[in-house]
Amino acid sequence: MARLLSLDALRGVAVILMMTQHLGVWLWQVEQPHRGVIAQAPVYMAINGLGGLAAPIFITLAGAGTSLMTGRAAPGRAVDLTLVRRGVVLMGFGYLLNWLTPSWFSAGSWFVLHMMGLAIATAPLWRRLGDRTLLAAEAVILALTVAVQSWLVTPAVLDNPRMRDLSLPGGALRLALAEGQFPVLPWLALFLVGMVIGRWLVTGSETAAERVSGLCRVCLIAGLVVVGLDLAGGQVDALGFLHTAPWWRLVRVRTGFFPAGPGIVLLLQAGVLLLLAVALRIERARELDPRGWLVCLGRASLTLLLVHVVLFREISRPLGAWQAFDRYTSLAIIAAWIALCAVLSRAWARGGYRFGAEWLLRRLGG
Repeated sequence: MARLLSLDALRGVAVILMMTQHLGVWLWQVEQPHRGVIAQAPVYMAINGLGGLAAPIFITLAGAGTSLMTGRAAPGRAVDLTLVRRGVVLMGFGYLLNWLTPSWFSAGSWFVLHMMGLAIATAPLWRRLGDRTLLAAEAVILALTVAVQSWLVTPAVLDNPRMRDLSLPGGALRLALAEGQFPVLPWLALFLVGMVIGRWLVTGSETAAERVSGLCRVCLIAGLVVVGLDLAGGQVDALGFLHTAPWWRLVRVRTGFFPAGPGIVLLLQAGVLLLLAVALRIERARELDPRGWLVCLGRASLTLLLVHVVLFREISRPLGAWQAFDRYTSLAIIAAWIALCAVLSRAWARGGYRFGAEWLLRRLGG
């Protein structure tokens, strides 16, 4: 089976969304600190908010890529060993990022790289389950998310100091399970769904887009039902209990998803699946260029993630660029940086992305 460039292109979209969101916060000096940022810069914050799709895209595609790899491999234990090795190496990149970015992370912080690494390392367990079981596991994981957050008395809003705090009971395990940026509960659910999508691509790529679209509709309807229940809880006396513990954790939908609940996860997942269905249809309609801008960004996504975080989160501070610009200058810098990354990634494609993080992941992980 040939490489699906649509998945690489979608990773490229995720790279742009990721950098737009991060840099939008790290570069902008809020003009009116005592006024809501959405009220004073609605367009800027709308662009920034789209970045919330980046991590869900990466996690879903990691699941799809895992199934594509195992579907192409010869049967046997070797593929399981490769999955474990790749997952461990990817987690290693996550902990390297923790070390390189002390202004953001602690040694035990749990970010998207850690989540994807753990999911891939444990994929030998998940890949032996049937499609229906993996899809049903999402509902179980979302229910467990509510239960565990209630048990831990997780705050309604997690700020960065809390998501790096190792002094709480459970320490790093607590962050990995439920209170980090992208903990196992609930984000493992997107990886498992991605594995099912990868199987659809292996067995019948012609119909995969339609099946992904159908799954998108299910997630969207479920997410909107949760939103409706949240609204109804404030309007209908009989449903008022939905705004009391622990039910509010089930129905409350916040665009800021730290911590994430079922509603926002389902809505974000619907957005990811919509983009994926569109990408698959485009690839089915015409041949994609392996050196296309989005494809090249996607192929270099891990390297670009590491570089932009260290450069703009850590090195920008001693250079005086941390939150030092107005919104228009910030947008100009973001656009210029993305264009530079696209040009360099396309040039790098000629050398097979040699010596990048992706190349190292393949060398160390098999």
